[in-house]
Amino acid sequence: MMCQTCGLDLVTLINFGLSLLILIVGCRGYLRYKNKTPFHIGVAFGLFSVSHLISLLGIERNFHVTVMLIRVFGYLIVLFALLQIENKKGQ
Repeated sequence: MMCQTCGLDLVTLINFGLSLLILIVGCRGYLRYKNKTPFHIGVAFGLFSVSHLISLLGIERNFHVTVMLIRVFGYLIVLFALLQIENKKGQ
């Protein structure tokens, strides 16, 4: 859905803002509790925010492989963080 007044894709803009918010909360969680898991999740969503920013800037066509790799690494980092949680529960 495109914003008529600003010409931006609203869904991508919302995803960008929320992923930045998750990055900030993840970093704060790490600083507060010294737990790396929120930090890893925040970094992953920071990567997602970069891919959303590339889309918002309208240069995604030039960087489609890069955007795909950024998102794959983001998902792998989230998977790593979840496996960390699972391994801590089993100990």
